[in-house]
Amino acid sequence: MAAVKGRFAPSPSGRMHLGNLFSFLLAWLSARSAGGSVVLRIEDLDPVRCQPAYAWQLMEDLEWLGLPWDEGGEVSSCWQSNRGHLYARAFETLQSQGLVYPCFCSRVQRLNEAPHGHEVSPACPCAALTPEEVQAKIAEKAPSWRVRVPHRTVSFTDGCQGPYSQDLWHDCGDFPIKRSDGAWAYQLAVVVDDAAMGVTEVVRGADLLASTPRQLYLYALLGLEPPRFFHFPLLLAPDGRRLSKRDADAGLEVLRDRATAAEILGKLAYLAGFNPSAGPKTAEALLADFAWDKVPQADIRIPEGLF
Repeated sequence: MAAVKGRFAPSPSGRMHLGNLFSFLLAWLSARSAGGSVVLRIEDLDPVRCQPAYAWQLMEDLEWLGLPWDEGGEVSSCWQSNRGHLYARAFETLQSQGLVYPCFCSRVQRLNEAPHGHEVSPACPCAALTPEEVQAKIAEKAPSWRVRVPHRTVSFTDGCQGPYSQDLWHDCGDFPIKRSDGAWAYQLAVVVDDAAMGVTEVVRGADLLASTPRQLYLYALLGLEPPRFFHFPLLLAPDGRRLSKRDADAGLEVLRDRATAAEILGKLAYLAGFNPSAGPKTAEALLADFAWDKVPQADIRIPEGLF
């Protein structure tokens, strides 16, 4: 059996919040409980939102929490901004299969289009443009690039959410793999990186569950071995809102001033179902009680005053 390798894959666009910490804790425990390792990849694809200072702070925060990684981190080759040549190679592979085409639609146009019943390509009329029409449009506007999807149902069993299926054509449609500003899209980059880094399990929030069939489709097209997926429930604020990096009270910048690392991890493990007392515990101490069958499937509201 191949050794387990998990990963942290943060986007350095702000200080971490409880939802990020929840993700890192579960990813770390899942890999370590199987005797595996963890790689830290910095997902700084967006040059506008992502800043190196946040990445360095994130690494310091993970060390403070007691969640060490085994590969990546400071290593520049594990920052997505330095991995464009790998994404370009994958793009060329898809292009050689006749599966990539330029898209000139605006975001508003895309949102207004129904993803069902299109004769040529689901949800995007640009797939039907002639070479002459493409050249004329490129002269006026830089395109994004999409990959064609077939009439195919992709199914897999998630390690937390259970069986999941998606009809690529009806439920997804042709999806972007490169933006009009030249930045590589998440769906392509994450597949290339996880395969290249030997990641065997991906632990992430349930909001990304619907992305997984697209990624499995890309794994197959590129001849890569997919990892196993675990999509955990999202942490919600006491009023039911999704947490974000704008929620200062749930941010580590505030939490570090009023709680120890063990107190934060113990309460996160309580929310995940494997620390009934909610008492302080280090990540190492939590290994003995961690199990995926204890983690709930539904989103979790953080009780008022817990943190």
